[in-house]
Parts: sequence; C-alpha cells; structure tokens
Amino acid sequence: MRSLAWVMASCALFVGALGLTDGAKGQRQCSETDYYYEYTECDSTGSRWRVAIPHSPGACVGLPEPVRGTECTFSCDSGEFLEMSAQECTKCAAGSYSLGSGIRFDQWDSMPAGFSSLATALENSPNGDNKLTCNSSSWVPQGNYLESNRDECTVSLIYAVHLKKQGSVTFDYQYPDNNLLFEFFIQNDQCQEMDQAADTKWLKLTNHGEWATHTVNLKSGTNILYWRTGGVLMGTKVVKPVLVKNVQIEGVAYTSVCFPCKPGTFSRFPGSSSCELCPRDTFSGHGASSCTACDTTSQYAAEGSAMCKNRPPCSGKDFFQLHTACDHEGKTQVIYKWVEPKICLEGVSGAESLPPSGDREPCPPCNPGFYNNDTATCSPCPPGTYSDGKKPCKPCPAGTEPTLGYEYKWWNVLPTNMKTSCFNVGNSKCDSMNGWEVAGDHIQSGAGSSDNDYLILNIHVPGFKLPTSVSTHTATEFGRITFEFETMCTADCELYFMMDVNRKSTTVVESWERTKTRQSYTHVMTKNAPVSFTWAFQRTNQPSDVRRFINDVARIYSITVTNAVDGVSSECRACALSAQPSSSTCVPCPPGHYIDPHSSQCTECPPNTHLVSHSTPGPDACRTCGPGSRSDKDHSLCYSDCHFTYTDGNVTFTYDFSSLGPVGSLMNGPSFTSKGTKYFHQFNISLCGGQGQLAVCQDNVTDLSVTDSQREKGEGANSVKTFICQSTIIPASGRGFHTALTSQSINLADTFLGASVEPSLNGIQADPEMFPQTSQKVPDVNFFYRSLEKTASCDMGRSVVLTLRCNPQKSTKGELTVPSKCPAGTCNGCTFYFLWESSGACPTCTERDYHRIEGACKRGHQDLLYVWTEPKLCMGGVTLPEKRTLPCEGMDFWLRVGTGLGAFTAVLLVSLTCYFWKKNKRLEYKYSRLVMSANKECEMPGADSCAVMEGENEADMEDEVVYSKPSLLGKLKAIASKGNGESYENVQLSSSNSKALVWS
Repeated sequence: MRSLAWVMASCALFVGALGLTDGAKGQRQCSETDYYYEYTECDSTGSRWRVAIPHSPGACVGLPEPVRGTECTFSCDSGEFLEMSAQECTKCAAGSYSLGSGIRFDQWDSMPAGFSSLATALENSPNGDNKLTCNSSSWVPQGNYLESNRDECTVSLIYAVHLKKQGSVTFDYQYPDNNLLFEFFIQNDQCQEMDQAADTKWLKLTNHGEWATHTVNLKSGTNILYWRTGGVLMGTKVVKPVLVKNVQIEGVAYTSVCFPCKPGTFSRFPGSSSCELCPRDTFSGHGASSCTACDTTSQYAAEGSAMCKNRPPCSGKDFFQLHTACDHEGKTQVIYKWVEPKICLEGVSGAESLPPSGDREPCPPCNPGFYNNDTATCSPCPPGTYSDGKKPCKPCPAGTEPTLGYEYKWWNVLPTNMKTSCFNVGNSKCDSMNGWEVAGDHIQSGAGSSDNDYLILNIHVPGFKLPTSVSTHTATEFGRITFEFETMCTADCELYFMMDVNRKSTTVVESWERTKTRQSYTHVMTKNAPVSFTWAFQRTNQPSDVRRFINDVARIYSITVTNAVDGVSSECRACALSAQPSSSTCVPCPPGHYIDPHSSQCTECPPNTHLVSHSTPGPDACRTCGPGSRSDKDHSLCYSDCHFTYTDGNVTFTYDFSSLGPVGSLMNGPSFTSKGTKYFHQFNISLCGGQGQLAVCQDNVTDLSVTDSQREKGEGANSVKTFICQSTIIPASGRGFHTALTSQSINLADTFLGASVEPSLNGIQADPEMFPQTSQKVPDVNFFYRSLEKTASCDMGRSVVLTLRCNPQKSTKGELTVPSKCPAGTCNGCTFYFLWESSGACPTCTERDYHRIEGACKRGHQDLLYVWTEPKLCMGGVTLPEKRTLPCEGMDFWLRVGTGLGAFTAVLLVSLTCYFWKKNKRLEYKYSRLVMSANKECEMPGADSCAVMEGENEADMEDEVVYSKPSLLGKLKAIASKGNGESYENVQLSSSNSKALVWS
C-alpha cells in the first residue's frame, strides 16, 4: 500500500505529463542541480519512496520518477551520510563530520535553523502597565554557547525534531544561580507534555564556571524540545545566566549531508564523526581539513581560534607574583611569573619587563596542629597530640582530649585538602592557571585568563566528629566554618561562598559584591555529612576575553573548620572521666550534661536551662531560658509550652495558646516585580513545642524530586527547619511553568528568647507603630526570636517579634498579619514583625470574668443568673455556674418585720419630739415669769423680798427651774425626778438687791 505522499507525487507527475503537450517545448530538462531527494512517510508495511523535489517548481521538466526507498529502520554509521542518488552510505569528506543517525549543534554565532526563542507573556500587575516588557528577552548566541535571559521573563528555546526510532538528546549546560529557574521538557506534536521524571525536567545547579552534561531519552515520532528559563525574584542583584552548548540529538534515521567543521576546528581524515580543536597559535576557517600556523613572532591564537591576533606590549596585567615553597633553610621569596600562555611582547616600545624576584625571607610558622622539626615541610601532629604550630607536638594532659579541625592562617603552600582551579565561562578550564595563590599571611585570587573567569578555591570535609563528652548530645551543631576575608574591586566583582552536601548540588550560602572591608563570616553545620566548601571570585559578570581588572582581588586571611573528622588538633579540651577510681578514660556525657571542671564528671544542667554548644566546659555552658520559656528534656533548646502568666497588681492573667495549633502559616501579597511577575511571601511559624514541632520551608526550584513526606520532615537538600521561616511562592499561572514554585527559603528564627508583655527583650524592640493599638484591657503578649546566622546585611542575624493579641471576634486559629507599611513583614530585612489576633490568644477565664444577676421574686421563688462580663476577654478556664432558683418566703417575713419596726420607731421618735418640744415651751414660760418677778419692787414696806403665796400659780409649780444654764443631761434628770414629791430643786436667783430668795 502506497503512502499518501506517494499518491500525491504520482498525481503531480500525471498532471505534469498532461501539460507536456502544451508547454514542454518551451522548458528545459531538469539536471541534478535543479532538485533534491526526499523520502516519503513510512507506510504501515515499513516501506517508503524516494521522490525528487525541485528547488524551484516549474523551472524545468523531466524530474526522475519515484523509486522505492530504503527500509524505514535503515541508518548510516557515524562519519557517513546517505547519498540519495544511489541510496548508499558514503563517508564524509575531510573537513566535515557526521553522526550517522544524529545531529549536533556546536556553533552559535547565530541561531541555527530550526531553533527559536519565545518569550512568554507574564501575569502583569493590576494596572496592566507591563504588557510589553518581555519583548526584548530571548536566548542570545555567544559564539561557543547560547546565553539565556537575565531578567524575570520566562523565555523558551524551542527545537522540533522527528525521530524514526527511539533516541536521545544530550547537551552541556551551566546553571550556577538558583535565582533563575531552568527546566527542560519535551512535548509531542499534539502539544502534550511527555512523561518525564522531576530529576530530568528540573536541572541541577552547577559550580560556577563548570559545565554539566544532561541526557534525556526521546521516543520515535515528533519531539518538541523546550529549554525554559525565568527569573525568580532578583531585585537589583545581577543574575548569572544559563548557558547551553553542544546540543546533540540521536535517533534520526539518516543524514543526507555532512556538517562542515566550524571555524577553529578541523577534521583531518574522511569519515570523521567529530572535528578537533586547532592547537594554540594556529587557526582554521569554515570546513577546514587542517589548521594554519600563526606568525608567533607577532601574533598569537588561543586553542580553537578562527583567526590570529596581534601580540600587545607586555604590561602589569601580564604577570603575577607568588611565594616559593620553603627551602631546606626555611626561607621563601616572592617571585614573578608571566601569565600563561604568554601573549605579550617584551622589548618593544611601552612594554614592561618582568620584575626581579624578592629577597629570601623566613617562612611563616606552621599552622596550628602541624609541626616541622627543623625541616621545610609542616607535618600534622600524631593522633592524641596537639601543637600551636610553633612548638613540637605534645600529648594532651589527663582529663582532656584533642579538638579536631583545621585552622589555616599561614599560607606558604596550599593545604593538601584544598584545591584551586580557574574556569572560563565559555572554554571550561583556564589554560593551566591557578585560581588562588598563597601569599604568606593570606591567600588571594589569581590572574585568570580573562576578567569573567571564575577563580575557584575548594576544601572538602569528609564528615564531622563531635568531642567524646558531647558525642551523645542531641546536636544542633556538628561543626562550623569561619573565614576572614576582604575584597578590593573597581568593577562589579563578586565573591561567592558555596556548599555542596553529599555531592548533590552546590548552593550559594552567601555572596558579597564589590569592595568589602576585612570581616569574618561563620556558617554552622546542622547535618553530619560530607561537605565541600567553595569560594568563587569573579571580577566581572560581563563577557570578556581580556584582562582589564587584574588588580581587583579577593583575599582570605584565615579559614577554621571545627570537629572535622580528618582534622588535626591545635589544643585540648576538658572531658568527663569515667567514675571508676584512677580512670583517665574520657566518656560521653548524657544529653543535657556539662563537664564539671573540678570533678571531671558529667553534671546535668539545672531545670529550664539549655546547653550551649561550642562553649567551654563548666556551669556557664548552661544558659537560662528566657521568660515564658522552658527547656526540652535534653536541654538542647528553649521553647514555649503554650502557657504564659502575667501579674498586674493584684490581677493575674493566665494564657493557654495551645488552641492556636502547632504551626501557623501566612501568605501575604500578591506582590509584583517591575516585570510583572506575581509572587507571594509565605511564613511558617511554630509558636509552641520543641524539636518535633518546628516549622519547615522547602525550596523546590532545584529539588522537585523530594517527596512530600521528606519535605514535611525537612529532609530535602534545600529545606529549612526552624521556629519561623520564609519562602517565596511563585504561582504556576502566568509564568509558563507547570507547577507552583517555592524558592529562597530562609531561616528567620532558630532561637526562642522568651515571651513578655514588655516591648523589648534582649536588645530586640517591638515597634508599637507597626500595628494599630487596641483598647482592650488585656495586654498583648510578645514572643521574641532570633536567628544566629549572620548575613551580609544583618551583622547580628535576623530577629522576629510575634505579637499575640486577644480578639474575641476572631476564630480560635485567628489571623496572622504583617504591618501595612512593611508588607514583606520587615522594613529593613533584618527585623520582622507579625501580629496574631485570635480568641485563642485571650487569657484563661476566672471568676472575675462573670457576675451574678438576681431575678424578681415571683410566686415565692427567685432566679439567680450568671453572665460573662462584656466584652468577654477570656478563653477556656472556669465555666459559668448554672442557673439557680431559690424560695423567697423567708425574705418577705423579715421584710414585713423590718417594716413594722421601722414604722414604730418613726412614731416613737415623732412623739418624743413633740413631748420635749411642749416641755421646752413650758420651761421657757416659767423662766420668763421668774425673771419678770425678780425685777419688780415689792409694795409691802419692810419686806426684804416678795414671796409666792401659797396656792398662787400652783399649776406653774409642777416643775422646778434652776437658772444656771443646765445641760441637757441635767434637764433629763429633772424630768426623771418629777414624780417624787419629797424632793425639790433649789433655784437661786440673783436680784438687784443682791439678796437671795430660797424656797425649801
């Protein structure tokens, strides 16, 4: 059964034959240069046909008729191509090559045919102002490689290939910066993505300047290859682009042509499967079978050059200095050497000469843990001994053990566990140049072959070994690396400090741009695994093949690694001794125990203290936990148990935060970059609990193969497990990527300092202006955290203030917010603020939080109700007493009795008042009569006085009056004696005659 293409070709020939009668007279016959051969699609039997296709349809007549082609599974060997006229495999001529059943792209002066670069429209900001910002973003050919975009735009490099059989695609790449996403995936002709494992889709990071090779299997049929990049969140930081070169695809059935060798390469013999680079000081053009030598007296050419260049006069950029190794006399000197390969000319106008060597000087001492025994070589001290580098090795005293590690502060020769190299961005290694050079009291970056070379210094640590006495501790620190450095630059230089754990992928721990003063940096290892620490220095990020900034330099003065398993000992530390008499064997202490320096025994830390690692033995190694915190059973850290108590005067507030849950999450945003990329910041917060309840943030950009269970446990290569951590979330929508991405996971808080209602603790200040103040009477509780990891911008590490606020209108879980004026949670990048409003943050209810209401007495009964004081500002604790109903009869009886007594008392008081008022009026009347009588003259002569006659005014004599201003008590006594007729009062009145009238 013939294929569809064969039917169409036959139809075309038939139509052409019909037209020969009219137009053949005016057309010429086709020659071999007027057409080319192609195969039709394979039919169901695996057959195909060879047809002739004219270069210009209608220009000639007499095309060869279709003939049966080779089998669909037919292919040629490497170095051969299928000659379509004879349908036989033929060797490629010299100056060209063939892969047989594959194709290769290794020349990138321009974008090869079939490749395209497509920028994906970003999800723009709500204002829609950035719709065209990605039009200029693309993959750029750079000669030997392709370079990706350096911005946030998502750009795809696309190539479609049709395979007759199963094959593969292989390419070399550089991917040094995880601020740029890089994925490789495959689609079929239906635009459906092929099944692909995560480790083949998301490419691993590479060391700076190093090339990695990636291979993916392809299925037969149409395969559309995608290399896709896109920035995460760069800000103002310069991003290292992704580089791709040497793309090779296997699985095509045949190649009908051979590929010419690119300039700078050649193939010497016919039937070559690849081209060789031209040696140094030679060059070649396109499709060369040999290389042409340069005139080395005035010209030079690097390996693989397409042309010769003129040699410039020698200058200070063409030589460098180094220190020689110590000789047998213990002397060293500075010598100068030409940068290799030497390309400059001496003895010409303006050329500089190589400076003479310096004087011989004494070698620096050995590093701690080494000795030289009057030789030129420093040797490590034997196990169990130590040395400061200046004295012979000595055994550790009884009750001590050697500390293992490295301490490099003198640089006469490169230590044996260190390696240095130089990588050029496009040409791999830098022509036998050393990346770093020893210089006595420091080690510094070397010359390099160009300014954008990566100068690499690497130290490998096979693992860590804790001292014997602390080997059983629940260690949060297995070791640490500390180095002192400085950079002096005039260009955009950058120094990287990187780490590769278990040889999985290299990640940048910290980096420093441009000039930095001499300073120290420390990184703590929280995993006991083999690790490689790498320093990479690049003078400029811009493409360059010359040296203009040779004086830009990075210097490292000292490097210290503690607890290295293969380290040497520079000192001895106290250890715990066995309890057996006269024993000198060091024994491990149980977790949470320190070494008593007096007894050399293990002593447990006091309650609510934590054991500080990397500290001297003794009681001071146990640090007291902050307010509102407690230590775990191993005394490894302090944490909150979700309970807090605060006393204000005679009022005590008790809080229970356990209802808030083990881990709280907050995703703020969305935010948009200048390019329109949408992103969120997610914060995971572990409020309470110890090691088992810490928050985990996972970076899945370069490690999508990690399982969910591993990610939850914080076991990924780029996971962060701590009290509070932050991740950057980029949603899949609008970016062209097929999954939401989490990146840039950082540790915000690995130490809990304590909880307090005060606004500050241990130098961390809560800013009251960050959040609106509350009018509630319940105080806010501030949780204070700190991260001990120093960064380039935070010398003291990061700190966090988490404010818990009682809000009965919120749910138990509540709501986490960040300050409105600092939507990222921080305004300076070092101090973070969070507000957690929740009803679960209210204090525990007590009896003072409710009151009693007494109902009216109805039908002899009365209700007693208990209600919460509004607004209710408490949670849990005591419950409201139930409603009570009591009889009220006894109360009515006593109420009537009381009312009667009150009425009787009121009547009595009124009666007494009236009685005394009446008596008082009578007394006043009698008194006035007596006064008037005393002032009259008696009519009877001779009488000395006037007397009251018997029976006169008897009614007025009922009471006796004494004019002597009697007191109220006297009046009452007089009234009391009124009824006694046998006793009377005597009243003495003074008269004008000074005579007294006495009645008895």
